[in-house]
Order: sequence, then structure tokens, then C-alpha cells
Amino acid sequence: MLVIAYRPFSTLQPYAETGPVFLCGKFCAPTTTTDLPAILTSPDYLLKGYSSDERIIYGTGRITPVEQVASYADALLTQDDVAFVDLRSARNNCWQARLTSER
Repeated sequence: MLVIAYRPFSTLQPYAETGPVFLCGKFCAPTTTTDLPAILTSPDYLLKGYSSDERIIYGTGRITPVEQVASYADALLTQDDVAFVDLRSARNNCWQARLTSER
């Protein structure tokens, strides 16, 4: 496993934090299901919806039990103003993954 620093935003802004990203040491296929990657083992996560210009959509942030992550992310992604959902640590706010839809 490799660890790098990553800022998942194209421009600097107050909420464009840099955080760790864990990469497979050898090739591994991306996750394409609603299952979270095995490395994510917390009982809950912070989900936040963002607009297409990478701004937080206030009111979307919620600490979500792991078994509800997929359904809450799906609900956010059906909103017209939500372009993507970031999954973050519920304890430290560290960025973990970006969730998108195939609309």
C-alpha cells in the first residue's frame, strides 16, 4: 500500500483540504459497486454534497452509519444541485472517497 497527500479539488478554497490517499502497491480494480472499499472500516462516515463548482451544499453534511452510506449518497446524488458527494472520516474530517452517479 502507498500513501500520498491529495487535494480532491481543482482550486484552493477554505474547504479544499489536503488529506491522505491510500493506493494499492500493485494494480487493483476501482470499486464500481455501492460497497465501500475494504480499507474503510469505521462504523460511520461524514457525507457532504458538493455543487459542480466544488462548493459545499450546506445542509447535506451528515454523519451516517456505514450501512446507510449508499442510500444517503444516492439520495444526495438525485438532487439537481449535487454534483458529487465526499465521504470523510466522521472523527477527523479526513477525505476518504468521492462518490458520483452515472447521470
